[in-house]
Amino acid sequence: MELELLKKLSEVDGVSGREKDVRKIMEEELLKSVKKEDISYDNIGSIIAKNGNFGPRIMLAGHMDEIGMLVTKITDEGYLKFQTIGGWWDQVLLSQQMTITTTDGKKYHGVIGSKPPHILSEEERKNVYKIDDMFVDLGVKNRKEVEKLGIRIGDMITPAIDFKVMANEDILLGKAWDNRIGCAVVLEVMKAFKDQEHPNTIYGVGTVQEEVGCRGAKTSSNLINPDISVALDVGIAKDTPGTDGSVKMGGGPLILIYDSGLIGHGPLRDLFINTAKEHNIPIQIDALKRGGTDAGPMHLAHSGSPAISLCIASRYIHSHTSMISKSDFENTVKLVVEVIKKLDEKTVNQITYF
Repeated sequence: MELELLKKLSEVDGVSGREKDVRKIMEEELLKSVKKEDISYDNIGSIIAKNGNFGPRIMLAGHMDEIGMLVTKITDEGYLKFQTIGGWWDQVLLSQQMTITTTDGKKYHGVIGSKPPHILSEEERKNVYKIDDMFVDLGVKNRKEVEKLGIRIGDMITPAIDFKVMANEDILLGKAWDNRIGCAVVLEVMKAFKDQEHPNTIYGVGTVQEEVGCRGAKTSSNLINPDISVALDVGIAKDTPGTDGSVKMGGGPLILIYDSGLIGHGPLRDLFINTAKEHNIPIQIDALKRGGTDAGPMHLAHSGSPAISLCIASRYIHSHTSMISKSDFENTVKLVVEVIKKLDEKTVNQITYF
């Protein structure tokens, strides 16, 4: 069942501002853990599930959106021009297969066009092809054929990639692990506390529009006013050729001590590290010079809260496809559950006012 959920979350299409189908899956799964009246939403589409009614407010957030594109123009010849959503590197785009989703939910297959090497000029061979010059080819003749399909300006474009279990069955490949795997952690933690007592109120949140500025984290954390904030996201695996080997898939949950939006809270970090040691959970530490997570705006809501970014190391993020370790996912769930059990009012006060 766990793999089925991960497959479903990975394969569903939902760029920033178009998370509806992801939210539907989140709601279906959250209803297995909480009552319908304990599910609410912010006004831009984030989903918030609540477990408990007393003690410190613990906010766990995974963002539902993935990187992708929006259609910005249909040419007379029937090609689609697009605006990228989230950070794409030009070199990973050419010749990739894409899914175009219309407003009424119809899906069509396309490919990002590229020139064969045989007809490239010497100058073109030297330069990286710019995103602004790219287009999606639907295999149609002209604009009229595109319009007959119901494709319009503003429709969503996402990578067309299937979920796969790799040769090492601990490694899972798919699109949108950034950040459907964080959503999966939220769901599994909420399930773990369905019939289990805890000294706090847990908020499991699927946020929107993280890839374009952590927008859903801002609105949902202002509704919750958390006492402790934990963003569940992916980190960058550094275990491929040309990297330093300091962060590995399968090496355990990854704590970010620094990113562009958050300096990880020291005592909260230590609670995670000590809890991991206590339960023999492997853990990794890293810092990120560029980029950030939902923890940035979460820890600034109202008067602020101690916050940490807890991540799962992933290869090839912000491309069409990426990899994660299933054991990292499972250990992240286990660690978050054990930490939440400790977050009573006394502990939260000690962390906050250290």
